Amino acid sequence: MSRRSVADLTDVTQPQNVHGWERAGSLAAGVVLVGKGVARGGLLGLLQVAIGGAALARGYTGYSKTKDIFEKGRQDLDAIRARIEGAGAELQSLKDSAVAATETTTVIGEDPLAPK
Repeated sequence: MSRRSVADLTDVTQPQNVHGWERAGSLAAGVVLVGKGVARGGLLGLLQVAIGGAALARGYTGYSKTKDIFEKGRQDLDAIRARIEGAGAELQSLKDSAVAATETTTVIGEDPLAPK
């Protein structure tokens, strides 16, 4: 996992995947969690400060690695679904073609593949 520097956090050319109310909510939640964590102190307070800091960074930069991973997974699943649907349509087309071909065909004589 690569670390992002402070310069990366302030770079506005970085891709953004958190927008609007989601971004504002991340900032607000980050401020609240950092404040509560500092007030609480101890190990749980430190955990709150860390989570709040991550939420603040997410809101400030407009980028979430976790959201990026989930979106990539969603895109992969959508691509797989499209391929499966395409294969299903192709199979249906082949079946329809085979049925149409056998409806107009008459077999005369012995079928060498028929059971005896």
